Amino acid sequence: MAAVGAPAILRGQRRVGDKPNLLFVETDQQRADTMAVYGKRRFRVPVMNDLASRSVVFEHCYDSQPVCTPARSTVMTGLWPHQSGCTQNNIPLRPDTRTVPELLADSAYRTGHMGKWHLGDEVFAQHGFQEWVSIEDQYSEFFSAGRDPRARSSYSDFLEQLGYAPTSATGHFSRTFAARRPLEQCKAAYLAGEASKFIVKHRGEPWMLYVSFLEPHQPFFGPFDDLHDDADAPLPTNYPGLPVEREPEVYETWRQSSRKGIEAQLGWKPRTPSAAMDEAAWREALKALNRQYAGLCSQVDHALGQILWAVETSGQADNTIIAFTSDHGEMAGAHSLITKRVMYEEAIRVPMLLCVPWRQRSQIAVAQPVSHIDLVPTLLELMQRKVPEALLGESWVGMLDRRERREDHVFVEWTPLPQTDGPRARTVISPDGWKLAFYDEDNCLLFHRDRDPLEMSNLYYRSEYAGTVRRLHTQIARWQERSGDRLPLPDPV
Repeated sequence: MAAVGAPAILRGQRRVGDKPNLLFVETDQQRADTMAVYGKRRFRVPVMNDLASRSVVFEHCYDSQPVCTPARSTVMTGLWPHQSGCTQNNIPLRPDTRTVPELLADSAYRTGHMGKWHLGDEVFAQHGFQEWVSIEDQYSEFFSAGRDPRARSSYSDFLEQLGYAPTSATGHFSRTFAARRPLEQCKAAYLAGEASKFIVKHRGEPWMLYVSFLEPHQPFFGPFDDLHDDADAPLPTNYPGLPVEREPEVYETWRQSSRKGIEAQLGWKPRTPSAAMDEAAWREALKALNRQYAGLCSQVDHALGQILWAVETSGQADNTIIAFTSDHGEMAGAHSLITKRVMYEEAIRVPMLLCVPWRQRSQIAVAQPVSHIDLVPTLLELMQRKVPEALLGESWVGMLDRRERREDHVFVEWTPLPQTDGPRARTVISPDGWKLAFYDEDNCLLFHRDRDPLEMSNLYYRSEYAGTVRRLHTQIARWQERSGDRLPLPDPV
């Protein structure tokens, strides 16, 4: 942060008055520690690591909810899931809810969305995006009335042009089939090619391009399954990570369900069937998951390299904002859990890189916790647009330039599917290292992130921390009032 206010922060070949391009790259289910700048992992992601070397690196960035649709709604609209209504997967974004291109409202821009959308009507252009490249076919049952349920993704058309026959009766290709294609035919490479065409084609006008990869989301296999060994992608340090005193009971339910069907997610069968998977077989499966998950990160890295090459060689690098993040993380065996949904760091903390070449060309690390809720205000300010008052997030530009920050606590929510009776959660991360996950009908969690980074010691039920619990509970209540969140919060224990 010390270098942020230096006079040389404005530099590069960008001309005064130029409208900046925006390249927004989002992965699916990528933990923060998959890059060298975030610590321990030795994943082979040289392009991401290079991008981090010339970006503002937000060391503790959190999503708004650790599951796809809600998290993506926040990144796209600047609204909390409970504000947009996208509180769980497959809830469509309302037509009158504005996304970044609609908020920017500048007809000079050429806009494109490529990849996973997961905000309704998956394969149809919408919400201010003029060019649309889709890769997912499994959401047709959630199309709006009047949409053709037989409509296929752009990627399905691409595979059929290569001579492949659809794998389903509906004329679609499964994720499993796609993941087993050669590297150059997989979804990541396909998106890289389409994005590169867009970038070169529109080099004479300002553009905004969102590229949303499926990887490293399951299925946890692909062309780079053998790229990493156990030393490159070890089991998390907090595996098995049990017991955590008075952990939410729903976590154990999810822990047990994790063992069912893992063979399909990994694309192989361990020595012991999952129905009776013993600890040795479970450990074997998790080791494979981590190796192959690393391979999926490398697959995205390979595609990202092609996209950034197009930006650079077309002469647009000095005038292009690059944002890189993920919708949520992946447990990968931490606390003996896989995928997301929980309030542990591995699920809610994500990579967040922001490269603005006319502002800085070397790495700047920001340790203060931040939230995805701030992304839309930040991008609008960088693109010279006033931030609507209705958006509760706070642009990072003030924090970087003037070291000013109105909101110093970060919040994460969890709302179960309407047909379930599962507990709801509201989480707060404080600037002094505390994290409180408050469940309305389950056990709660309190960790100090600095003293207990593996989150093994739940302090919520210890009397000496009652004051801390009350203070953080009050922060959640104040945030609820500001954001219109109507979840009743019982008094803390």
